[in-house]
Amino acid sequence: MLKVLFAAAEAVPFVKTGGLGDVIGTLPRELKKQGVDVRVILPKHGVIPEKYKRQMVLKQTLEVAVSWRKQYCGIEELEYEGITCYFVDNQYYFGSRPAAYGHHDEAECYTYFCRAVLECLPVLDFQPDILHCHDWHTALIPVFLQAQYRLNPFYQQMKTLFTIHNLRYQGRFAKEIVPDILGLDWEYFNNGSIEYHDSVNFMKGGLIFADLISTVSRSYAEEIQYPFFGEGLDGLLRHRRKQLIGIINGIDYNEYDPAADEVLHTHYDANSPELKQKNKRSLQEKLGLPRVDIPVIGIVSRLVGPKGFDLVANILFELLGSEDIQLVVLGTGEGKYEELFRHAAWRYPDRVSANIFFDDALAHQIYAGADLFLMPSLFEPCGIGQLIAMRYGALPVVRETGGLKDTVQSFNRITGQGTGFTFDNYNAHDMLFTIRRAIRYYYDKENWLKIVRNAMAKDFSWHASAQAYLDVYQKLVNHEL
Repeated sequence: MLKVLFAAAEAVPFVKTGGLGDVIGTLPRELKKQGVDVRVILPKHGVIPEKYKRQMVLKQTLEVAVSWRKQYCGIEELEYEGITCYFVDNQYYFGSRPAAYGHHDEAECYTYFCRAVLECLPVLDFQPDILHCHDWHTALIPVFLQAQYRLNPFYQQMKTLFTIHNLRYQGRFAKEIVPDILGLDWEYFNNGSIEYHDSVNFMKGGLIFADLISTVSRSYAEEIQYPFFGEGLDGLLRHRRKQLIGIINGIDYNEYDPAADEVLHTHYDANSPELKQKNKRSLQEKLGLPRVDIPVIGIVSRLVGPKGFDLVANILFELLGSEDIQLVVLGTGEGKYEELFRHAAWRYPDRVSANIFFDDALAHQIYAGADLFLMPSLFEPCGIGQLIAMRYGALPVVRETGGLKDTVQSFNRITGQGTGFTFDNYNAHDMLFTIRRAIRYYYDKENWLKIVRNAMAKDFSWHASAQAYLDVYQKLVNHEL
């Protein structure tokens, strides 16, 4: 049986700050269904809910070297939904922190974590074929494996897959950490393996030393080889393009199921999309919007510039002044965008609902109640909002970038194919034109229902993605890549 260890900084339901947590919490379950012995290892963050901490069982204790330091490491185990999860326990590095990220000593924290992952395997009696490392927090695992563990027979056959979830966050730190924290020879800095503009770059090390690199959509894998999306590492990614693949993320079809979702007013599926209207009426009533038959546009997002909200800011009042629509917003982020939507709700109280917080139940209700779902990102490695929206029959309006380009097909009236509405250029009025095109189709009920059925019929479960990862694992183990 193929053995795989997922190493990451977060996973649902233990700790989540973004899409990474969703992937680590759901992909292993599908891989297990396909016959993989897959396990997960995470830091034991202080923010993990107590109900999970109480279920953890201490399996082993050991010392982990962080350069000249000797640090305690407890490995605790919890089985969750059939997956064995290990937690690296160290109160100083993780247990006493009020958040998973944002601390001044993250270089030391995640250097420790990477070493702990490698050090604990022999004492856990688990010898994975593949170390599947996710984002910069685990990028030193392939570096340390090659630099300091390869001569040990226990590690010699292990392969590494490094997955980029977002290239913008790379783990860059002052070069002084090379001897003091990393415990590496200066050779690794001087030869460029971990050096970036005279600083240490964790992700660069992972990209160089991993046997294979993946990212979370085919288009993003192509885009990051060019300067605009490459975040300074495009040259390296072009150099390794033969070892770079894109596999689209999926979503948990048990959590996101309009036919069974407990927070919805009315259940429905692809065979009964007309029942979605009852959820729309319920959403309008809940948010104090008049119950009229006009398009409802939903936004569920972090309200930040890279998500395309500078485009929205440029055309919002032109859109509201010229089109008979309702807009429902859920999320938090940059103050200027929060204030933009608050002002719009004050100015158009019967047409805009600004919910500047996050509530998971309301998010589900927006997906179920909205007719359109706006997601005009500047860049989007994968994105799950558009996948959930299509599952619930809310038609995406997206920019053609990254995972949005790979998952949303613009409707073609001639062929009858398509699952939403897309635009290419990062331009506010291109987006406005596309929204207006979508609104016109809303009133063309025959084609509208066709698009909704197309969207809801798409399969974005983890099954196909897990199969793609399994194929990659097997090729790595068989030395075919």
